[in-house]
Amino acid sequence: MRSRYTAYVKGHLDYIRKTMAPEKRREFDEASVREWMDSEWLGLEVVKVQGSKVEFVAKYRAHEKMMEHHEVALFRKDEKTQQWYFVDGDAHEHEEGQGHHHPPQQPIVRESAKIGRNDPCTCGSGKKFKKCCG
Repeated sequence: MRSRYTAYVKGHLDYIRKTMAPEKRREFDEASVREWMDSEWLGLEVVKVQGSKVEFVAKYRAHEKMMEHHEVALFRKDEKTQQWYFVDGDAHEHEEGQGHHHPPQQPIVRESAKIGRNDPCTCGSGKKFKKCCG
């Protein structure tokens, strides 16, 4: 993870591509990565590591603005080569100091009526839902 950050700082485009999971390399957008590399990188904070997931915040300056890139990235280790690969990430960006803005969660809307444990089973057996299909 840190080596990929360093590659962005130093402009090593080939390393970024090489450390992506092979099945994800076809999604590699060289033009947008090159544009992002032109930013002034100011620091990396690893927030949390949990197994193969790494949460981090990378600070950078772009277009006269101080920005933060907040991401939870998934990596995979190739046991044969001992190489770590970036698989996918969930990220958002915001101006520095504005806090992390997560999109609001949408409530789950049930399409059918809720079936209680003591209601008759929907399969028509005549038993209570909890004793049949529930």
